Amino acid sequence: MMLAVHLLSFYFSKLQEDHVKKVDRYLHAMRLSDEQLLDISTRFRTQMEKGLSVESNATASVRMLPTHVRSTPDGSEKGEFLALDLGGSKFKVLLVKVSEDGRGKVDMESQSYPLPEDVLGGRGTDLFDHVAESLRDFMQRNKLDLSTHERRSLGFTFSFPCRQTKVDEGVLLSWSKNFKARGVLGTDVVESLRQAVDRVGDLKVNVLALVNDTVGTMMTCGFDERNCEVGVIVGTGTNACYMEEMRHIDLVEGDEGRMCINTEWGAFGDDGMLDDFITESDREIDAASGHPGKQTFEKMVSGMYLGELVRIVMLKMARRGLLFGGRVSDALCTKGKLQTAHVALMEMYKEGLQNTWNILMELGLQPSEDDCVAAQHVCTIVSFRSANLCAAALAAILTRIRENKRLKSLRTTVGMDGTVYRTHPQYAKRLHKVVRRLVPECHVRFVLSESGSSKGAAMVTAVAGRLHSQRLQVCHTLAPFSLSPGQLQQVRDRMRVDLERGLRKGTHTGTPVKMLPSFVCTLPSGNEWGKYLALDLGGTNFRVMVVKIRSGLRRSVRIYNKIYAIPLEIMQGTGEELFDHIVQCIADFLDYMGMKNTRLPLGFTFSFPCRQTGIDKGALVSWTKGFKATDCEGHDVVDMLREAIKRKNEFDLDIVAVVNDTVGTMMTCAYEDPKCEIGLIAGTGSNVCYMEEMRNIKCMEGNEGRMCVNTEWGGFGDDGALEDICTKFDQEVDEGSLNMGKQRFEKMTSGMYLGEIVRQILIDLTSRGLLFRGRITERLKTPGIFETRFLSQIESDRLALLQVRAILQQLGLDSTCDDSIIVKEVCGVVSRRAAQLCGAGLAAIVDKIRENRGLDHLDITVGVDGTLYKLHPHFSTILKETVKALAPLCDVTFILSEDGSGKGAALITAVACSLCRGV
Repeated sequence: MMLAVHLLSFYFSKLQEDHVKKVDRYLHAMRLSDEQLLDISTRFRTQMEKGLSVESNATASVRMLPTHVRSTPDGSEKGEFLALDLGGSKFKVLLVKVSEDGRGKVDMESQSYPLPEDVLGGRGTDLFDHVAESLRDFMQRNKLDLSTHERRSLGFTFSFPCRQTKVDEGVLLSWSKNFKARGVLGTDVVESLRQAVDRVGDLKVNVLALVNDTVGTMMTCGFDERNCEVGVIVGTGTNACYMEEMRHIDLVEGDEGRMCINTEWGAFGDDGMLDDFITESDREIDAASGHPGKQTFEKMVSGMYLGELVRIVMLKMARRGLLFGGRVSDALCTKGKLQTAHVALMEMYKEGLQNTWNILMELGLQPSEDDCVAAQHVCTIVSFRSANLCAAALAAILTRIRENKRLKSLRTTVGMDGTVYRTHPQYAKRLHKVVRRLVPECHVRFVLSESGSSKGAAMVTAVAGRLHSQRLQVCHTLAPFSLSPGQLQQVRDRMRVDLERGLRKGTHTGTPVKMLPSFVCTLPSGNEWGKYLALDLGGTNFRVMVVKIRSGLRRSVRIYNKIYAIPLEIMQGTGEELFDHIVQCIADFLDYMGMKNTRLPLGFTFSFPCRQTGIDKGALVSWTKGFKATDCEGHDVVDMLREAIKRKNEFDLDIVAVVNDTVGTMMTCAYEDPKCEIGLIAGTGSNVCYMEEMRNIKCMEGNEGRMCVNTEWGGFGDDGALEDICTKFDQEVDEGSLNMGKQRFEKMTSGMYLGEIVRQILIDLTSRGLLFRGRITERLKTPGIFETRFLSQIESDRLALLQVRAILQQLGLDSTCDDSIIVKEVCGVVSRRAAQLCGAGLAAIVDKIRENRGLDHLDITVGVDGTLYKLHPHFSTILKETVKALAPLCDVTFILSEDGSGKGAALITAVACSLCRGV
């Protein structure tokens, strides 16, 4: 008995296998290998790139339409929004309420309204009037006050290809899915809706966003899944959208951030790109459609055509005697009698064969069990091909996103919707499996849209509202950093007043701009020569150098140096410890160079305010840049160095000159350009020196000639002169500094402080929920963590937002694309203000020099050093523009200093030695 059962089972399985193979042979062209799918994926990728390019977009089958949706939900959206959904057999109106409790809860009320055939094929005005009247009915049913003066925000899901130039505008390119309303093609559908709303009257609504249903799906899923950056619909129609980098979208101006692209992939293949994959049955579907030659991919994939495709295949097989004993019925010959819903029923796991028999019977056929097995397999091949084609195109999109982000492995979420994907028993599983096989480097989470594209329109509207509110708050926060031409003129004029005050005050007490004489009265002639030792102290590193200067035809300057760190405990210890450390570094260098027994002339670059009474005498006025060594202020730094050398008792040095780094910069550049009479440092600190007329330096005897004056302009504003442009963030940085109330100008312009100003702004914006989802990390709370070099990197024109996000991640800040844009904007306003303030101060100086010399027009060169000027992508340009605008009678040339602090000290020493020798 058991043997008989096994034989019967084997016989039935063999029959099934034979009928399956029969269908496989007939539909072999629809069974696509992975190699073919990867080929299709590559072709689709080519069409995507073609659609994104302004040169080839017009001829691309994949239109790649910008949606002007630049952000996905971040969970902070809140409020009440209306949504309209037009694109299928029914029209839907919704009221979407997003809670304010921070948990992102969404409540919805919805109502579907029929779309009569005469409306679908009638005048466009009738269609939009029907939509507006349905909206009014919905608002009345839900007791939404129509008389209120406040307009309700509305999002419009419109599931047809539109050319958008902004989020609330869309010109219809073509109808599909049986819509044929006249007079709408080529017009703005949002404007048509607004006019219909006005005609209906009593509707206080504001249409804020036009959204494709695919975009709506992505946005709906994006509200719950932050990583959702792709939306796919496989239903009556099919389409996909995804977040593309702005720098790749030629059709829209701007390179910052991302924008959702509506691919309109249903038209893929309209240019013949899929001809070698199209079957005879596909051609029949196309020929019988309302728009032959259009929407090629959609006709192979979407629910509007799958049922019809199965009907045509079964009819052809029956006529060839491969099904139903060669018999056909009137229903099998009738277009539209087999729907995609029937296909889904026929492919159900357990009830599939029974459902197949029932459906075939309804078509007037008398199917055998073999016919049912074969018909079911036809459905499987047709629907599987659909899933395969979707997977191939989706693989292209995922690969593009991965490559845009320059990742080896991508983790992302795809929002899915559509009746085929939702209701077909095998479709979703097949699609997921093939996608993962085609792009194993992409780890994809598929999320079914719970509320369809309608909620997405409301979410786009909510995001638009959130971004608008955030933009207003960010602009308000950053507004004080934008200085008007009038404010910059005031800064220039106040700087000029303080320059004059500093020159007049013989004791320099009470003057924020100290105007310290440097006792450098002569610029290099080019004839300097000899070997000199130079020291450079101005930051956390200390440098010792030997500088060899040659004159004549072989004129050159060669530098040999070694860098030594100055630990924080030395910087903030005692003066004796600091200078003993300096001398120990010198001893090490002389040993290294084999020069301990050589007594060379020495120039000491000391980049702190000193009151000099001679070229080799300078009393420290005050420490800056984080130095706090005790028992130094008011003491002669040259004497302290000499005493430390005596304590060491290993070598002797001839200290010829003590030099500010700004003066060294001027001298270095003057060696190359005789017109250089100004030195500017724009780096860790900020300062300027220039050649002043001796008659104007009241603390010095003599009226003849000129002397370089070290302005120490970093103290400008210490008396309150900058209070009207000082922001609360400047105040916070000042209060957190080691020298509160001092160096106010430097704290607004120098590299030591700009990053800290940015950090304070970021904390403020984050605390108000405008950045980083309102989460202030421990690292962001750490003073000094946002170094000024990050400003230079973030503001680089060549740096994509992806790289900006990578920099922020190094700082422990998990940023979105929108966050990165705001951070870049913050960096921009802070550095721009710094450059403008430097430019205003410099304008005061060049105009003073021009007036000193009684000139109508001045040509002068500024020697510049400092990492901010050299490395920041925009600082130098803004600085120059500001000087030109505020000092129009001066032509100012800027040249970069090469090692001003070392080479400059040696040149000053060489000039001093030359004067002593009478050269």
